[in-house]
Amino acid sequence: MPTTQASRIALIGSPNSGKSLLFNRLTGLNQKVANFPGITVNIASGQSLDNKAVQYLDFPGVYSLQAISGEEKVAVEAFTSALQDNLLDAVVCVVDITRLEKGLIFALQVLETCHRHNIPVLIAANMLDVLDQHGMQFDCSGLSKALRVSVLPLSAKTGAGLEQVSQSLADATVPPEKFQSDIIASDDSVNHLHAQELAEKYGPKGDLLINTQTQLDSFFLHSWLGGLSFLAIMYLLFQSIFTWAAPAMDGVEASIQWLASVVLPLVPAGVASDFVSDALFGGLGAFLVFVPQIFVLTMVVGMLEDSGYLARAAVICHKPLRFFGLTGKSFIPMLSGVACAIPGIYAARTVESTRKRWLTYLAIPLMPCSARLPVYSLIIAAFIPAQKAMGGLIGWQGLAMFGIYLFGILCALLVTAVVSRSNAELRTDLPFVLEMPPYRLPSWRPLIINAWNRSKHFVTKAGKVIFAVTLVIWVLGYFPNYGASLGDSWLGTMGQWIEPIFAPFGLDWRYGVAILSSFLAREVFVGTLGTMFGIEGAEENFTSLAQQIQDSGLPLGAGAALLVFFAIALQCVSTLAVLQRETGSWRLPVQLFISYSIFAYTAALLVFHLVELLV
Repeated sequence: MPTTQASRIALIGSPNSGKSLLFNRLTGLNQKVANFPGITVNIASGQSLDNKAVQYLDFPGVYSLQAISGEEKVAVEAFTSALQDNLLDAVVCVVDITRLEKGLIFALQVLETCHRHNIPVLIAANMLDVLDQHGMQFDCSGLSKALRVSVLPLSAKTGAGLEQVSQSLADATVPPEKFQSDIIASDDSVNHLHAQELAEKYGPKGDLLINTQTQLDSFFLHSWLGGLSFLAIMYLLFQSIFTWAAPAMDGVEASIQWLASVVLPLVPAGVASDFVSDALFGGLGAFLVFVPQIFVLTMVVGMLEDSGYLARAAVICHKPLRFFGLTGKSFIPMLSGVACAIPGIYAARTVESTRKRWLTYLAIPLMPCSARLPVYSLIIAAFIPAQKAMGGLIGWQGLAMFGIYLFGILCALLVTAVVSRSNAELRTDLPFVLEMPPYRLPSWRPLIINAWNRSKHFVTKAGKVIFAVTLVIWVLGYFPNYGASLGDSWLGTMGQWIEPIFAPFGLDWRYGVAILSSFLAREVFVGTLGTMFGIEGAEENFTSLAQQIQDSGLPLGAGAALLVFFAIALQCVSTLAVLQRETGSWRLPVQLFISYSIFAYTAALLVFHLVELLV
């Protein structure tokens, strides 16, 4: 296949084969790398670094062209449609050399399908670095002759062999006619037998990799050691949000204060100066301080994904999740919801059972997503001292963060348990089958770049909404008295109307306005509150928003009520829209919005009175 003219090349492979990492290497886009199904939900595309006329398409990972899950069906239909519409000039099928038999089962299907559409195929035999590390080899030329297509050994992690991709694609040929055999296409056992024979004859010899994985699984999947290690890892995840991000947060806050001291003297006194000070530095600045925590959260979750641990965590969680009406496969989209509910909802396509998928939809909005993180961090920083215990191993703020995250998860499980037990059909279950990916050290560069891109996307997406809301809040709070009294402003007048709603759990009208504005997006709460405190404290030096909340005299019970309210309430328009798209109806999104709002208000009210009673 010539690669000097414009061409479109599809990358397709099973999950855990390193396909997306190879795509990153070939295009430089640093697309998200996944270790299990449910991560890649869109077809990424990018120009080749070596030849701008070549465009690579990264299709979602699938185990078979005979789709089972909803996400596999989407990917397979997209791939076959691209073949039928003559949109592809070649296909690169990525297989994991260390699991050659599994990869060849899928590769044989791809070869047969591409033959029918007269499309050249290149087999990319990935994980060459793992074989080199263990002194193992495989017969690449023998496998190529047996399949009668080009087979290129490479390592997407180290880049070994990538310089030969262009030439190998130029030499790629259409698979031979024998892969169109009816018996191979119709009898899956024959396909598996053929892949087994090829793997035994040409694949790496020895069981070193299997033994290593078995030894680690004996610990991480142990009946009680596995559960304890899971809890310890999850605690370290949430503890790291404060511990690792603290220096960067201090740096961002100091930078904002320095920038304000430089910019404000240059702005003419009056309305313009007050807007820059209150809305930009007070509102947007208060939100930006918490972005390093989004980076750390994404980084740590990415480490767990790429190491192969999260598939084990799904197995560990399967038995307890069954008690709440869910399945181990629900763990993957639920954990994706810790970063953002939207990819978590998309990832729920991997749950084969329609009923279990529906229950998973109920749980995901209650997962402690990154949009809640700035709110949690702000309230915790205002009430919990930044002190440590046990020689610095435990930080009280990190422990509080772990507690509120655990509370959100328990609420999700409580909801699914109640709903599943109220409907007998939802208690039916399918066998739980999940592939155990090999343990691997994460590739750090893609992890860091992905965390950076995620943080940047979070800022650009939420920043637009926050700026718009901040602008409205500042105008309403500044006029008609030009910031002389926030309580006598238009915003103050409106706030008095809604204050009775939130007064029962110790919040004045300022927090009520911030809560209502956050129904557009949870992050808006921080920017709105920062703007209002900025207007009130216009004559004061810049201080952190957490310090301003402390100085405002907010009761501890009210702070706890705020945390509980945000842990439960469904304050995300985008999540509601995606739920409607996935379910094909507004019924479930509307039901969740109303019921979770009532649940959040009731729980916040109870927590306020309980804390005030104890304190």
